Amino acid sequence: MYPTFTKDSYGNVIFTQPAYTPIRLLGDDLVVPDPEEPASEQSSPLSGPKDVFIDSKDHVYIADTGNNRIVHFDENLRFLRYIESKSSPFKAPEGVFVDQEGDVYVADTGNKRVVHLDSEGNFVQEMGRPNSRFIPEDFKYDPIKVVADRRGYLYVVTLGGYRGLLQMDQEGNFQSFYGANKTEFSVLDAVKRALYTEEMYANEISKLPGAISNVAIGPDGFIYTSTSGNISNSQVKRLNYEGKNLLVNSTELLEGESKSLSFGERLWTRYSEEGRKLLPQIADLAVDQYGNIIAIDQQYRFVNQYDSYGNLLFFWGGRSAPSSTQLGLIKNPVAVAVNSRNELFVLDDQENVLQVFRLSEFGQLVYHANDLTNKGFYAESEPYWHRVLELNAQYTPAILGLAKTAYQKEDYATAKELFRRAGDQVGYSDSFWQLRLRWFQERFSFFATLFVALSAVYLAGGRFVRKLAARFAARRSPRTHPVWEQLKHAFYMLKHPIDGFTALRFENKGGYRGAILILIGMYAALLAYRMFTSFSFLKAEEHSVNALTVFIQFSLVWFVWVVCNYLISSIYRGEGRFKDVFVGSAYALIPFALFAIPLTLISNALTLSEEAIYQYLLYGLVVWVGAMFFWKVQSLQNYGVGETVVNILLSVFAMVVTGVLAFIVIGLSNELRLFIYEVYQEVTLR
Repeated sequence: MYPTFTKDSYGNVIFTQPAYTPIRLLGDDLVVPDPEEPASEQSSPLSGPKDVFIDSKDHVYIADTGNNRIVHFDENLRFLRYIESKSSPFKAPEGVFVDQEGDVYVADTGNKRVVHLDSEGNFVQEMGRPNSRFIPEDFKYDPIKVVADRRGYLYVVTLGGYRGLLQMDQEGNFQSFYGANKTEFSVLDAVKRALYTEEMYANEISKLPGAISNVAIGPDGFIYTSTSGNISNSQVKRLNYEGKNLLVNSTELLEGESKSLSFGERLWTRYSEEGRKLLPQIADLAVDQYGNIIAIDQQYRFVNQYDSYGNLLFFWGGRSAPSSTQLGLIKNPVAVAVNSRNELFVLDDQENVLQVFRLSEFGQLVYHANDLTNKGFYAESEPYWHRVLELNAQYTPAILGLAKTAYQKEDYATAKELFRRAGDQVGYSDSFWQLRLRWFQERFSFFATLFVALSAVYLAGGRFVRKLAARFAARRSPRTHPVWEQLKHAFYMLKHPIDGFTALRFENKGGYRGAILILIGMYAALLAYRMFTSFSFLKAEEHSVNALTVFIQFSLVWFVWVVCNYLISSIYRGEGRFKDVFVGSAYALIPFALFAIPLTLISNALTLSEEAIYQYLLYGLVVWVGAMFFWKVQSLQNYGVGETVVNILLSVFAMVVTGVLAFIVIGLSNELRLFIYEVYQEVTLR
């Protein structure tokens, strides 16, 4: 039995109890009459099967591609018949579908047609390449999968069909291309379009969308598609009647905002001989009675299971030794199906068998609890989720299910903590919003009274306070420590940055001690931002921030900037000294050092519905720091605007080169150490 895994919301792999138990193999003991001795039989196992389908009666149909036939089993997995269409034989059929009336549709790939048979296996009609002016002349009609909806419309997957599913009516007339994938258009593609000739750009494969690899119809009537190719998200789609993908991670922050989901799990990343990252390749999918999605991946050989919203439940399988053969061991999964008893059928075209699996006790608990949660029966799901957590305390879907239960019971404090453990930022934010509302409602009268009292005190005692402050200021010693003067100049620079940086150079208003204190403040502000920003805006695991790591990262980046900027400025006719660059680069960070901690505190009083406020303040702070660095270079080096831009770009480029060289040196450090040791041995021995 395979090890079974899931992942938490941060992508960490978690071992779980097996979700399925293998129960039998199918297809290795098939026989046919011996043509030389009709009274006897000879073995005829599956040969390169490519598809499996289970109808409403739980009958199993296998597209036995290598034997040019469809194999039919009953609900108890007893062999019933071969469907071979004697009057018009199949040639390498790769897809099979059976409708509610028992009619069989076969994607007869070798003959480039879709064949319609009645429930007795009698030939009804064939549907070749439709004649339509809307189909391009270069379109290749090689049907590999087919399904039919309740209206009788056919949806055909064609080999390499990046235009989408070929939709036909019951007579085989073309209706449309349905559910086509979109092309991801990158900056590199824009450059190619601007520089390449039309002929060169036409040969670019990267601009073509991914080809649909399979299709299924769920119990909800929606069309589901899987896509293979060099794509990292939307490999599985649930399509509405317009062909729009409904399987997205939508939020209520902005109307219409959504994020594509990613399907296909892996424990590690494999690379091709050319060094290209190999992404999961979803070959087939099935949808069970709960709406859960089972997708098989031919690249990493995993069976991936998601709920109806695309949230991961389990994944299991993986590559195995070519010589090993055993029950439950899948070599090369090509098709998957599920029956009404939630038994899972995985077709293996390397072993030429159909593996049958039954839900384990743990799998049944998860499926039942998740189904209750998705239907809104939160209280009823609670004991089942607790039972799941007793078996596996790290199982994220169970934590999320209990969080939803706590929220529904208005236990918002518990819900908030559970949503954080589960990594659900929206649920965390909603729980915090409810807690904040309750807190204000309970204390509104107190704060209103306090505000009125403080206003009265301010109006009555303001004059007295101003007089007292004036007397205290008159008695203070005029002598001030130089470090305080340096820090005070940093506050002056917030209002007058250009004059302030000029004063650093020509009036010695700054120094190393003041700069180091500002850097310490910057590090503290950065650490506070990383550790204490609200989970609603910064998704990070609890206790995952390492203070030493933050210090090393910040120190290295800042110091490399100082060195590179000084060297570039020295070459590029700059007037600033190293001290000026060092001190100025520290003083340029003063906005973040001063305001990052207040912003962090503010984030803990906001919810996702106020994200625009938080993002505006955060980006404003970043832009402010960027402007301070610009004015620093311009003032200290006595540059114009254009020279300043060039200087900053060259400095950043020098930092990138330095980083690349550092990685190379680190990578070769072991070889360098061995080389030095060998040289030392040669010198000492001679």
